[in-house]
Amino acid sequence: MIMEGRRTFGFLMTIVVVFAIAPLMAILFYTFTKDGHFDFSQFSRMFAHERLWQTLGNSIGLGIFVMLGTTLIAFPMAFIRTKTSLYKHEWLDIVLTIPFMTPPYIGSMGWILFMQHNGFLQQLVPGAAWLTDSFFSLFGMVMIMSLHLFPFLYLMLRNTLLRMNGSFLDAALIFGRNPWRNWVKVVLPLILSSYVLGSLLIFIKTLAEFGTPATFGSRIGFQVFTTEIHSYLSRWPVDIRMATSLSLFLLSVCLVIWYFQNLMGRKYTYGVLSGKSPGKREVTDKWYIKVISWTFVGLILLLSIGIPYFSIIVTSLQKVRGDGLQAGNFSFASYQELFTVGSAGLTAFLNSIVFSIMTAVITAIIGLLLALYIKKGETKKQQVLDFLSLMPNIIPGIVFVVGLIMFWNAPWLPATIYNTKTMVVVTYCVLFLPYSVQYIKSSFSQLDASIFQSAAIFSRSNWDIYRRIILPLLMQGILTGMMMTFIISMRELVAGLLILPPSVETGATFIYSQFEQGNVGVGMAVAVITVFITVIFMFLLDWLQKRGGQAHV
Repeated sequence: MIMEGRRTFGFLMTIVVVFAIAPLMAILFYTFTKDGHFDFSQFSRMFAHERLWQTLGNSIGLGIFVMLGTTLIAFPMAFIRTKTSLYKHEWLDIVLTIPFMTPPYIGSMGWILFMQHNGFLQQLVPGAAWLTDSFFSLFGMVMIMSLHLFPFLYLMLRNTLLRMNGSFLDAALIFGRNPWRNWVKVVLPLILSSYVLGSLLIFIKTLAEFGTPATFGSRIGFQVFTTEIHSYLSRWPVDIRMATSLSLFLLSVCLVIWYFQNLMGRKYTYGVLSGKSPGKREVTDKWYIKVISWTFVGLILLLSIGIPYFSIIVTSLQKVRGDGLQAGNFSFASYQELFTVGSAGLTAFLNSIVFSIMTAVITAIIGLLLALYIKKGETKKQQVLDFLSLMPNIIPGIVFVVGLIMFWNAPWLPATIYNTKTMVVVTYCVLFLPYSVQYIKSSFSQLDASIFQSAAIFSRSNWDIYRRIILPLLMQGILTGMMMTFIISMRELVAGLLILPPSVETGATFIYSQFEQGNVGVGMAVAVITVFITVIFMFLLDWLQKRGGQAHV
């Protein structure tokens, strides 16, 4: 086949090294060298800094609390969606995914607008003013991040419960003492592996999150690693070595957690073997079970979608914020200003679309080449490429951004793309390449080897095999990866704040700057359109996946 051989491996390895390895090597170089010589004094200076230990404690504490928060939401939701009559409502899975796909800084802004002094809560319920001070604390930050991240853990637990054959519980009921004991002895051990994997990933995502700490955390004086790194690079005096040292420290923490995640996952993974799976059983709930289930689902949807979306939509429609929720104070003036040719908001939004489309196309091409070479990861070379291509999913985005800044500022480079629009696209490609690789690999894994054998017999050349057979069969994975990459590129904030050239903004940085400056009307209009595009693409992704599933039946 074409995608084999040493030259192909060397070409792909070069791409992956430039994308994934070079930025990390640049961080190591700038941290441990000074004036061309090895220098380890920077680490001593960092560890002697009291603020490091405070930041470390804040980050780890936030991660633990968010793990607990997502658990309190995801566990009941997974059981409700699989063990009650609500399992019939498949549309809930799409709706419950919306909080995770919503840019975290937009959700955080929505909650700030709702809960701040003279915010929407106080306008709707004046007697609830006492909740404001309680909300603007670590509790509020944990709640916002838990409501954003819980779909990730929920989907993992739900899928595990769906794969669990009901005959296990039937046998347990026959030989066990009571249903609750059987849940503890049978069900919980079987879902422990998924929970460990999911909760540790939640922990890593919390450590890597920038949007919520930058918007909400800054208001309560709660600094974490991502905001601390950003402050060293964006505020005077700029301290590059401290930024790279903190990035390296954050990278080390995430890699250690990732190692324990794999270790725990292997230790607590159980094989569930059974014969033919029975059809879905009809579940009949008692009336109070239905009431409790729908109340819980409704409350979570209200908190994760209803309140933040209400806040950003209403804010984008208000004429004068000080006049509050009253008749005559609503118009489409912010949207008219946004869509005025040459306006800053429209220019930023169009920049996001152009950057995102270019990123989606480039990552689709590179992801296709990598997936065709990696295949099922049977050789060492394939496994190495597979691991390196997925590194941006393991390592916090801000670490890669800092590494890319250092790498493309290296004095030995004959030319640099730093401080250009090309740098934005390259950074997005580095951060979001794993999505294309994973989706295309998933489509490739569904192809039987006999397809390639038959094609080799009847086709004229290898190019014909790829063009007429393999590419059409992989098209669903390619399109899905492109759509996911486009969505995430549209919402990216930290990369834009650090690497955008002067006078160039994206939709994300425009929303952030307008919110920080208090001119939130047009900023929230951009946020509403961004969220609307995200929701539309989510439904398209769901349609593509269902269409692909039907095609393979």
